[in-house]
Amino acid sequence: MKPPSCAALAVAALLGSVIGVSPASTARAAVEVLPSVNMEATVKAAQIDPRRADDTLTPGAKAGVLLVEQALRDRNLLDARWVDGYFGTTTIAAYANYQKSLGYTGLDANGLPGKTSLTKLGTDRFKVTQVIAPGARVSTDEGFVVNARTQSMLAEAERLLGRQLVLEQGSYNPGGDPTSAGTHDGGGVVDISVQGMTSATRTTVARALRRVGFAAWVRSPSQGDWPWHIHAVALSDTDLSSQAQHQAGDYYLGLNGLAGRGPDDGPQVTIHTWEEYQRL
Repeated sequence: MKPPSCAALAVAALLGSVIGVSPASTARAAVEVLPSVNMEATVKAAQIDPRRADDTLTPGAKAGVLLVEQALRDRNLLDARWVDGYFGTTTIAAYANYQKSLGYTGLDANGLPGKTSLTKLGTDRFKVTQVIAPGARVSTDEGFVVNARTQSMLAEAERLLGRQLVLEQGSYNPGGDPTSAGTHDGGGVVDISVQGMTSATRTTVARALRRVGFAAWVRSPSQGDWPWHIHAVALSDTDLSSQAQHQAGDYYLGLNGLAGRGPDDGPQVTIHTWEEYQRL
């Protein structure tokens, strides 16, 4: 849906004056008819769609994705044939170019719609609802860096478990551990120590992390050049590196987040983002 034209506003104002409605009230009404882009659903699609083997649309995201794609098309950043409600790799690249056009670099131009860029894109076109914000970066007890959203998620998982979790690696750690393949370069990703845990306890911890909105897997030495640990990716964190975005999408698609894209080997739970968990 396009915003009202100037002519339409003028006619509405004239009609408003005839029936005793002020021009200011008419203008407010015109603003209120802007369609909405659900940021949560749109970000979810931007994680999942690029990892699909087909062109299935992410449930609940089509309307918002179409509005975003139409805005990108009108900025000559996306060819009209890709305006289809599917937030695939082409739309990711177009959105990243849009972010760069705003002067953003690095994680701020990762192709995931952030609150500020999405709001600017929607000026006079759509309003943004269900906003996701990573929040400020903070230091953990172990001296690692995470964002406020990730910190809150970890705290809730600890509350569910009744135990403290110890991090082996935090977020925003580009090049810090080559075995991580770039997943920790951005926000929303942590590795958790399983020292002293039984196999059953490791699974229990992974389940709690999944409940609060992480894609979480118990990693073993047989899977790569690393010790036993739990790798956790905060779903829908808009600071995710591209590699972590891929892992989040794979989790939704029932995969294990590793390069071979094998089946998910973690505890089965209903997938929720942190925001969805909070509304339960």
